[in-house]
Amino acid sequence: MNQCRAIFLDRDGVINVNRPDHVKSWDEFIFLPGALTALRQIATRDFVAVVTTNQSAIARGLMREATLRDIHARMLGEIERAGGRIDAVQFCPHLPEDDCDCRKPRTGMYERAVERFGIDPTRSYVVGDALEDIVAAQTIGAQPILVLTGRGQAQHTRLLENNHAGFVVVADLAHAVEWIWNHDHDCHSERSEESPRATEEIPRSVRNDTR
Repeated sequence: MNQCRAIFLDRDGVINVNRPDHVKSWDEFIFLPGALTALRQIATRDFVAVVTTNQSAIARGLMREATLRDIHARMLGEIERAGGRIDAVQFCPHLPEDDCDCRKPRTGMYERAVERFGIDPTRSYVVGDALEDIVAAQTIGAQPILVLTGRGQAQHTRLLENNHAGFVVVADLAHAVEWIWNHDHDCHSERSEESPRATEEIPRSVRNDTR
């Protein structure tokens, strides 16, 4: 059985504006410029699109889990209306000191998506704005892509200071998608017959370094 490919996306700083005090309501959620267009482009290919996001605001008592789920439902609705697609949203509600398996850079969120969709991580990509995203990508064998939006510029410095290598650096999500299209072998083979596919029904799955 052939396994599918995925693009794993961090949320804050990649899809929407990162806030040092956490995104705690839909009013505080602002799509980054070009993000909806990039998500629409992802929907034209056969990648599974999965959001993986640390959301410790829940454990910190700044937001209820029901509020986070409402934010995600509204986010998915806006993405769908723009012609994009997200197949699943995975979030970690824990604090760093909780020692859970899901908070990035640990890989529990990725592993659950891999099992659910039959994803081959070695043919997949992780797009994030932090060291934690890069480390998680390398742990599962995916190609890490660091965007310079959100915390990306400061985190790029942190990565270099810690002698991390093997990751791609791009300006934002749109440039990450462009890089994937230009470097993924299967994307090259699709180009001659490419046509946008209909938006699918999206299943409602359910550092600032303190996220």
